Amino acid sequence: MGREIIPLNQIARRIRQVRGEKVLLDYDLAALYAVETRALKQAVRRNLNRFPPDFMFELSEEEIENVVSQFVIPNRRKFGGAKPMAFTEQGVAMLSTVLNSERAIEVNITIMRAFLKLRQMLESNEDLNRKFAAVIRKLSTHDKYFKVVFDELKRITEQPTPSRKQIGFKANKKS
Repeated sequence: MGREIIPLNQIARRIRQVRGEKVLLDYDLAALYAVETRALKQAVRRNLNRFPPDFMFELSEEEIENVVSQFVIPNRRKFGGAKPMAFTEQGVAMLSTVLNSERAIEVNITIMRAFLKLRQMLESNEDLNRKFAAVIRKLSTHDKYFKVVFDELKRITEQPTPSRKQIGFKANKKS
């Protein structure tokens, strides 16, 4: 694997969750491809048949407000007055065919690796969560055994209460 044109973590930071999908927004992609957002949108609009709704969609007004508030975008002017386009992993792959430049191909390879790494991290987290849940289940069954042991230890270590008056010599305590 050669050196990526853009570090993976720089791409991963730009992947957002919108409508339950992991997406990259048009202005982020334009920055990665080193083209103007306007040019990227024009290329997409000229080839809309390549971008079905599961590849690309425009953000609604509510989604735009969420993006601005959640992702520390100073204001809506960042979008230039137009509704941002959100590209799924498949949409990003399709972008390299419409942008048709060497940089677009190199950036797309790096973006695909970032999506893959994100998927692997999520799968790893899910596997870790399953193992953690199994440990918790096992410990909860052990809880009742620990309680029995601790109750018995407590009973053994407590001073026995005399059942009758003690007999024998008692020294008088003087103050």
